[in-house]
This record gives sequence, C-alpha cells and structure tokens, in this order.
Amino acid sequence: MWNQIKKLFTGNRQDLQEVLRNGAVIIDVRTPMEYKSGHITGSKNIPVNDIRGKVEMIRKWNKPVITVCRSGSRSMMAATVLNAAGIKTYNGGPWNR
Repeated sequence: MWNQIKKLFTGNRQDLQEVLRNGAVIIDVRTPMEYKSGHITGSKNIPVNDIRGKVEMIRKWNKPVITVCRSGSRSMMAATVLNAAGIKTYNGGPWNR
C-alpha cells in the first residue's frame, strides 16, 4: 500500500509512511466532482469548505490526518484548521493519479 501512496504524493513531505503506519486517515479536500474523477483508495472526501463543520467528527476518529488536494493550497488550508483545533494533521499536498 505504501508504494501506491508514495506514487501519489509529489515532493518530499513529512514522514508520511510513519504517519500512515500509525493509522492516519487521508482526507481529500477537493470537491466531490474532483474526488469522483480519481482519488487515493481509502481516502475520505471532505471538501475544504466543509472542514470547519466536520472538526468534531474528525476529532472522534482519534487518529492523525493527512490532507490532500490537487495543488496543495486547499490541503494546507484544511490542515491549518484541523491543527488549530488540536487534531494532529499533516499537509500531504498535491497528489498525482
């Protein structure tokens, strides 16, 4: 699975492999239409505009989170919101299909 994930992320990010081993949840913050066009297997789609309203739901998962999107901008915004809410979140940035 890690090889699949590794191929999707561009650049050298945090040690996402270790984060994933610790049970991280990948949240794709793109729109539902973008998500339907292709996404990381097992990821959850929560558009960036909905993140603030989903903080308590995400907190209940009690797991670290990796946010992803098309360019890295929306994933950074989502990661900032979640980290400010006390949820350990990593910006996975853009991913390639």
